[in-house]
Amino acid sequence: MPATFDLPRYLSVLPLFGDMQPQELQALAQQGCQLHRMGRGETVFRVGQSCDAFHVVVTGQVKLYALSPSGAEKVIELVGPGNSFGEALMFTDRPHIVNAQTLSECLLLSISKAAVMEEIARDPRFALRMLAGVSRRLHGLIRDVESYCLHSGIQRVIGFLLSEQDDDDYGDGETLTVSLPVSKATIASRLSLTPEYFSRVLHELEAEGLIQIDRRDIRILNTRGLASYPLQ
Repeated sequence: MPATFDLPRYLSVLPLFGDMQPQELQALAQQGCQLHRMGRGETVFRVGQSCDAFHVVVTGQVKLYALSPSGAEKVIELVGPGNSFGEALMFTDRPHIVNAQTLSECLLLSISKAAVMEEIARDPRFALRMLAGVSRRLHGLIRDVESYCLHSGIQRVIGFLLSEQDDDDYGDGETLTVSLPVSKATIASRLSLTPEYFSRVLHELEAEGLIQIDRRDIRILNTRGLASYPLQ
């Protein structure tokens, strides 16, 4: 574990552990947590492996994905700093049902199932906080299914570009920059689109004067116009 990384302090700012006392955080850090430095493209876990911990991304990016029998990859979720993954299966005693792989150099925090169960026994409110996190992920997955079924491909791309913006932020003439955290192919898979279609939509939006593409930086030149396209 890096000597410069204050693990109890990091745990204290995560919503899941925010109510724990300093001595409890210290004990959890020493007995139930491990830090892992991983390079780009490394496997965190695979389908079928036992689930004896959940993980928090401290730095970097992780993708959760499934593979079809033909080997085609479907990205299910992109997990960035401060976010966790793998919690739900700890309570089912079942193996992992998706794969997890790093998309960049990562620092991952693994919190053991035994430590989680001990904390739940000590403080039932901890179980409610974990349930809230799992519920948020489920809500996100339901939103994704709704988007795939009801929204066109171009609407999905626009929704992704505006996903960090509130409706009230759609000011006329305002320029915003979205830096793609991963490759366009990975984002396309996340949106259930082909990479070719994703690129074609971006170039169509650029031709309409709504965005400007600079490698992985997408400058949104007209948020209101982009939000209403192609319905305007």
